[in-house]
Amino acid sequence: MPNIKSAKKRVKVIAAKTLRNKMLKSQLNTAVKKFKAAVEAGDKEAAQVAYVAAVKKVDQAVAKGILHKNNAAHKKSQFTLMYNKMA
Repeated sequence: MPNIKSAKKRVKVIAAKTLRNKMLKSQLNTAVKKFKAAVEAGDKEAAQVAYVAAVKKVDQAVAKGILHKNNAAHKKSQFTLMYNKMA
């Protein structure tokens, strides 16, 4: 346990940031799971809505520093391929 005031503050700040990161990662994973489920089901309309939501969550994760931009580009490319293969 830290004794210095600034170190105590860092512990609190890191805990808050960790909570935010976990929340955003969870939202991202949920959006991706919904998209993949819609693709598996073959529901074109649901997949379109889920695709837009998943891409938006990926972009938000990049903006918050949770994903690297190249990782996000790869994910979005894979989503697009999956969606286009449905047609």
